[in-house]
Order: sequence, then structure tokens, then C-alpha cells
Amino acid sequence: MNRIIPLDQLVDKVMAELEKKLPAATTQSTTSLREAARTEPSVDVTGFGELASNVPNPKWEEGLDELIASTPARIGVWRAGTRPLTREMLKFRCDHAAAVDSVYGTVSQSLLDEFGLFTVDTYFENTDNYLKRPDRGRIVTEEGVERIRKNCQMKPQVQVLVSDGLSANAIDGNLRDVYPSLLDSLKAYGLKVGTPFFVRGGRVAVMDHIGDILQPEVLVLLIGERPGLVSSKSMSAYMCYRPRKGTVESDRTVISNIHPLGTPPLEAGAHIGTVLKTMLEQKTSGVHLDI
Repeated sequence: MNRIIPLDQLVDKVMAELEKKLPAATTQSTTSLREAARTEPSVDVTGFGELASNVPNPKWEEGLDELIASTPARIGVWRAGTRPLTREMLKFRCDHAAAVDSVYGTVSQSLLDEFGLFTVDTYFENTDNYLKRPDRGRIVTEEGVERIRKNCQMKPQVQVLVSDGLSANAIDGNLRDVYPSLLDSLKAYGLKVGTPFFVRGGRVAVMDHIGDILQPEVLVLLIGERPGLVSSKSMSAYMCYRPRKGTVESDRTVISNIHPLGTPPLEAGAHIGTVLKTMLEQKTSGVHLDI
């Protein structure tokens, strides 16, 4: 059974192995420099975890700590000569690898089965083509259309879709919290949900094609966001009142940055339900929605 090693522990192990290969004098010097460069962790006011500056003796320590505590961005990472510190470079490479894995990964079938979500494909064909041809991810295949017509309730009040988008990890990491919370919120408001399903290789505008097929009153698409170096598991919820072919982007409402260190998944699911209720009351979405 594979054991998942936290990033910091992995970096520590790599650093320890690197130091074993250095001459004793160099190791002692390197250790002294590293310890001298460390400061006490700054106060974490954002929930991004333990944040600290590597800058030795900063001229304005309080200001630097406040800046680092305000964002998960790489600030105060310092350098060794003209290059980044080895530890920081390793963290960067790990985060970059996680982002690539999110784009090229696949959503767990067991997760989809857990929520009873059947799958339809767009014309994306493969990930490389998906990245080059966004238009191919906006249209469901003919086979998918037939599956939708066969399995889904027509003209539902609320239609829920899930798609991997640009981050399969976002679905694996957040759906178990977002989806039940969303359904609970809709139930509390007395809203009726159609037949949810999963769209593989979907782009945001696939909701328009599905809107033409099922003709829902409102539709919400839970989709993986483009991953970054802070989080590779960020999800967005795109919502639209009566999405149809020709819908413009300003007609969509979106809640983005859904992940444990951004918009909390449980809260996001509940809030999505509230927004959908407001759309039904006002019969609009996007820039015309008053929330």
C-alpha cells in the first residue's frame, strides 16, 4: 500500500540526502547559512499553513511578515548566490508537478459511482487536443446526447453537472464535500433537482449544449479550474439561468477558488444552493443578478 508523504517531509528527506553527499566542511557551512536565514514563522491569518521568511535580517521584519501572512504567493524565499534556495526550488518543482498531474489526470471512477453519476464525453478526444481546441470541449458527442436523453429528467428545475475541466484533482479533492452540501441546500429551499451526471473533457460552455438538450430552469456546472502553484485542486461552480446556445459569458454567475485553503467546499455547496434559488426568483443570472 502506497503511503502519501507530505510535501515538507519529502523536501526534508531530499535535502538530508543531498547534504550527505557534501564534504563535511561544506555541510557545516550550508547548515549554518540555512539556520541563519530562517526566521520565526509569521502569524497565519489566512489558513495557508505555516508561513515563514527565509530572508536573513530583513530591514522591516514586521512588514515582511505581514505581507507573507496575507498571501500564499512565494514571497521572501531568498536565494543562494544568484539562484533560489534548494529547498524552495524543490517545493516549486513539486507544486508544478502537481499542477501537471491535475491537468493530465482522470477523475476517480469510484467517486463517480459513489454519487451515481453516469459519464458522457465531449469531442475533446484527448488531453493534448483538449488544451489546443477548447471548442471541442463545448459539445457533447452524439452517443453522449443519446445517453442524456435516455437517463435524464427533461426540463428540471435545477440541473447539476460535474466535469473534470482542467483539474481532475479538483473533483477528487472537493466533490465529496461540495456535492452533498449543495443537494442539502437545494432540498432545504424546496428546489427539485434533475439527473446529475459527469461530463468528461468539458469546457464551461458545454452547459449551453446540455441546456439545449434538457432545457432546465437553472444549471450549475462543478468544474476543475486551471491549476496553479498554490493549489492544484481548485474547483469552480458556474451557474446560469436557462442556458442555451448563444449564451454569453456575462450571463453566467461563478463561485471560484473552491478548495480547503480558498472558499471552503462545505460552505461553497450551501452558498451555490442559495444563488440558484435567487436566480429562480429573479429569473436571471450573471451581471443582471442582484445578490
